[in-house]
Amino acid sequence: MKGRNQHVTKRADGSWQVKGEGASRASFVTTTQRDAINRGRIISSNQQSELIIHRPDGRIRAKDSHGFDPFPPRD
Repeated sequence: MKGRNQHVTKRADGSWQVKGEGASRASFVTTTQRDAINRGRIISSNQQSELIIHRPDGRIRAKDSHGFDPFPPRD
């Protein structure tokens, strides 16, 4: 993986954000999780990194490596 992993998380004000791992500021902020996921997919795919989607309570809901996983599962 080349770029920073992107996290879709809920903010304290109720909005959703896409934030690069280790970044101090969000890359994108929106009112819906769906919009954040869509934008996060574009960003993480362009950076060849992983998208990590969190639930409103902070737990991880899903991950997507867009086929760039260095250790893909065997078929």
